[in-house]
Amino acid sequence: MPNGLLEVPVVMLARSATFTADIRPVIGVIAAVLAAILAAHASWYVTDRIVSRRNRTDQDEF
Repeated sequence: MPNGLLEVPVVMLARSATFTADIRPVIGVIAAVLAAILAAHASWYVTDRIVSRRNRTDQDEF
């Protein structure tokens, strides 16, 4: 088996590991932004539900 066939997967793995190590902080920032967006959306949804429930309760009293 020639050395060239073994070198290709090793080089690909090395490049992939280097790329992953370099991109990891960017992935963390993207994940943090997505988590913040999801949390904001969830809190908006919950707040809207609470307000609508209070409004229905107020209308039922009159």
